[in-house]
Amino acid sequence: MGTIRVSNLGKAYRQYDSRWGRLAEWFSPSSKPRHRLKWVLHDISFEVSPGEAVGIIGINGAGKSTLLKLITGTSKPTAGDVQITGRVAALLELGMGFHPDFTGRQNAHMAGQLIGLTAQEITRLMPKIEAFAEIGEYIDMPVRVYSSGMQMRLAFSIATCKRPDILIVDEALSVGDAYFQHKSFNRIRDFGRQGTTLLIVSHDKAAIQSICDRAILLKDGQVAMQGEPETVMDYYNALIADIENSNVKQIPLDDGRVQIVSGTGEAVVSDIGLYNAAGDKIEVVRVGEPVELRVAVTVKREIESLVLGYGIKDRLGQVMYGTNTWHTDQVITAPRAGEKYHFSISFPANYGVGSYSIQTALVDRDTHLTSNYEWRDLAVVFSVVNVDKFQFAGSLWNEPVIRIEKQ
Repeated sequence: MGTIRVSNLGKAYRQYDSRWGRLAEWFSPSSKPRHRLKWVLHDISFEVSPGEAVGIIGINGAGKSTLLKLITGTSKPTAGDVQITGRVAALLELGMGFHPDFTGRQNAHMAGQLIGLTAQEITRLMPKIEAFAEIGEYIDMPVRVYSSGMQMRLAFSIATCKRPDILIVDEALSVGDAYFQHKSFNRIRDFGRQGTTLLIVSHDKAAIQSICDRAILLKDGQVAMQGEPETVMDYYNALIADIENSNVKQIPLDDGRVQIVSGTGEAVVSDIGLYNAAGDKIEVVRVGEPVELRVAVTVKREIESLVLGYGIKDRLGQVMYGTNTWHTDQVITAPRAGEKYHFSISFPANYGVGSYSIQTALVDRDTHLTSNYEWRDLAVVFSVVNVDKFQFAGSLWNEPVIRIEKQ
C-alpha cells in the first residue's frame, strides 16, 4: 500500500537582475549573493493515506504541477521533504521521456523501465498496453508523427499497465478525447477500489468529486483549503468568480458541511425554501413529487440587470440540472436598491433516492464570471425517498413503458 507524506515543502527559484549577476555568482560563490528567491510553493504539508484518493486543484500558476514534480522526485525542493512508500506511477507532462525518433513500442520499453518494470514484464504486458492505447499500427511508427491525443493514450497505457501502489496524474488527461477520458477514469476508479493511492490534478469538477475522497486547494503556492471535494470545489468556484468588492464566506451547517457564499452583495437571497403542493416547507420529497422552489431576492444597490440561476446537485456535488432566467428570457432590467423579487420555480422531483442540494446564483447575465452579486452553495438541502415507485437504480426517475410480446 502506498502513502505520501509532505512536510513543510517549499520551492523557490533564483532571480537575478541581469545575466552578469548570475555569472559573477558562479565565479565567486562565497561572495555576497546576487540573487533573490522567488517562492512558487511555500510551507505545504499534507498526508495521503493508503488507498485514499486526493485531488489537487487551483488556478493556473498556483503551483500544482510544481508540487507533483517535487513529490515524484523530478525536481528538488528548496525546503521541507517528501516521504513515499510503495511503487509510484506518474503521468505528469505529455509524452515526457518519449524520444520522437523511436517508435511507440520502443518508447514503451524505455518508459516502462523508468517506472520500475523489467524488460521481461514489459514484453509480457505489451499486448495489454497496445490494446488499451488503441493506436493501431502507429505503435510501430516514430512518436514524432503522433498527435497529442495519441501520445496521451500511449503514455497513460504504459503508466497504468500494472497497478501501482501510488498513481499520480497531472492535467495531461484533459488532452485525450472524451472516449479515452472515460476509459482512463474508469481504470483510475478500478485502481482506487483495489487499494491504489491516487493523487490527481484536474480542473474537471466532476472527476474530482466522483473519484476523490478529499481535495486540496492551492492558491499563491500555499494550501488555501482542504476537505471534502464538494466543499473545496465550491470554494474554488467562488474564488474564480472573485472580483473587486467581492467576498467569500464559509458558513458551517448543522450537518457538518460548509456552505460557501460569495459575491459583491449588490443583490442577495433573503429567503429560500422547497415547498410541496399543500404549501408546506419540506426537507423530504417523494420520487416524482411536484415541488416548488421559492426564492426571495433583495436588491441592495442599483444594478443594470438581475438574473437568478439555480442548480440541483447530488450528494457528490454533481449538477443534476441547472438553468437561469437569462436562458428563459426573464431578465429583470435596472432593478433599484430596496426592491424585492419573489421567484417561484415548479418542477417534479424526478430524482433517485438520496440526498440533494440546491445552489443559487444572482448574476447580471448567463454567467457568474462578469458580475457575481451572490453565489450560494447548499442553499437548500433535501432528501428523496421512494414511497410509491417500483425499485430502480441511479439518480434519475424516468418512468419507462415496457412491452413484452411472446413470439
